[in-house]
Amino acid sequence: MSPSPRPRACTAIAGTNIALVKYWGKRKGPLNLPAAGSLSLTLDALVTTTEVRFDPALAGSGDVLVLDGAPARPDQLARVTALLDLVRDLVRAEARLAAPARVVSKNEFPTASGLASSASGFAALAAAATAAAGLTLSPRALSILARRGSGSAARSVFGGFVRMHAGRAEDGNGDGTDAFAEPITSPLLDRVRMVIAIVGGGAPKAHGSRDAMAHTAATSPLYAAWIELVPRDLAAAEAALAAGDLEQLGALTEANALAMHASAMASRPAVIYWQPATLAALAEVRALRAAGRAAWATMDAGPHVKVLSTASDAPAVAAAMRSVPGVTEVAIAAAGGPAQVISRGDAP
Repeated sequence: MSPSPRPRACTAIAGTNIALVKYWGKRKGPLNLPAAGSLSLTLDALVTTTEVRFDPALAGSGDVLVLDGAPARPDQLARVTALLDLVRDLVRAEARLAAPARVVSKNEFPTASGLASSASGFAALAAAATAAAGLTLSPRALSILARRGSGSAARSVFGGFVRMHAGRAEDGNGDGTDAFAEPITSPLLDRVRMVIAIVGGGAPKAHGSRDAMAHTAATSPLYAAWIELVPRDLAAAEAALAAGDLEQLGALTEANALAMHASAMASRPAVIYWQPATLAALAEVRALRAAGRAAWATMDAGPHVKVLSTASDAPAVAAAMRSVPGVTEVAIAAAGGPAQVISRGDAP
């Protein structure tokens, strides 16, 4: 890490990622540590673009966040400010940066609806903010920083298949530097596609992921079994990636997603993200697989269904998803690249 002589206004992009083996749960403490590891695929079709400009003129008012063309809610601004404070702390000792920032962020897909907008959003924010502050962080350090904003953002720092390590620190003890993501090579990378079936127009979800995770951990009788399952699924998924075994990876992906949602649904009161169209889409995925298509479903904290498939089968899978009542939009995504700064300009 090294500071540049003067801060800059920088813009970065990052793709969202879809977890194939999910973590769903956090440990106590301020470091935003996941309760288990995870494994994901970064996508090229769901992208966040974020500009960060540190501006001394904002000293009297504080940070400003414009999200998708409108002023952000106070809770959204608070999460962004918390990450910006970490960036400011990295350079404040050298008196190089203390100014508030104007952040303009846009998601090219529905926000806060279960499409992992926080993953791409905080990965892009971390990349843009550190560059604007004149810092050069290693990919691992950038992943650790992004994790403080959103656990899944640690994975969106990287492209392709990504493994997130939960780290060893318990209940927030330690510095959290062993909780980071790193890319995984696999012969499947160029072959896989993800078909995204958006349910209900991408409306914001009723249960935020962070609060729903905490509620599940506190009240679900299935949560302990879920936490025990994840390491086994991770080992099997990594073996499938190394062997280029898409069928094994797909079966694990679907089973892991169902187990995660089962733990959430068993919470008291239940956390249920699915809508009727979600169930209909899941049934269509099973029918596609029975007909010989490569199709395995996964769902995050929202009603949308993502289907792991191949380049050759994805068009047919997408057509089938479009036929499901309640599915309002369908996209096909390939593996995406890492978060990157796309423009730099000297601050005025």
